[in-house]
Amino acid sequence: MLSKPTIIERPAQPYLAIREKVTMPFNAVVDRVFPEFFGWMGQHGIPFSDAPFIKYNCIDMARELELEFGAPVAEPLQGDSRVVAGTIPAGRYGLITWQGGYDKLVAANGALIDWAREQGIRWDMEATPEGDRFAGRLEIYRTDPAAEPDPSKWVTDILIKIAD
Repeated sequence: MLSKPTIIERPAQPYLAIREKVTMPFNAVVDRVFPEFFGWMGQHGIPFSDAPFIKYNCIDMARELELEFGAPVAEPLQGDSRVVAGTIPAGRYGLITWQGGYDKLVAANGALIDWAREQGIRWDMEATPEGDRFAGRLEIYRTDPAAEPDPSKWVTDILIKIAD
């Protein structure tokens, strides 16, 4: 299942995350970093205020991606040497939701990008020598794989901030 892309308005959202530079494919990093992050949150008694995410800060598919593996928190908090604090910017975002495993990510991302192009929508991003830097590009994991082991039932959102 792939939803029809839409535009939503999001308020600013504080978050905590672990930042990593990775190359494709990065499934092994996901399997390592999310448990580390969840463990840190548990040790510090910090609850998520919404579903965990991967925030794509800088994308160069041929070389590396700068990602943050994190979750929203109710109020701004401090990280430490490993966990960074940030704020997802407020604004309009393009949204698409899909049901299924990671194998559906490329199709969902492509559908959102094609829809934006057809609508004349520009993303809030900048091309740099390191890659495309996004103000806000998120994969939000609505389903916990530990609670639902069947990937065909996982629900995930892709959100990309639209330029003002």
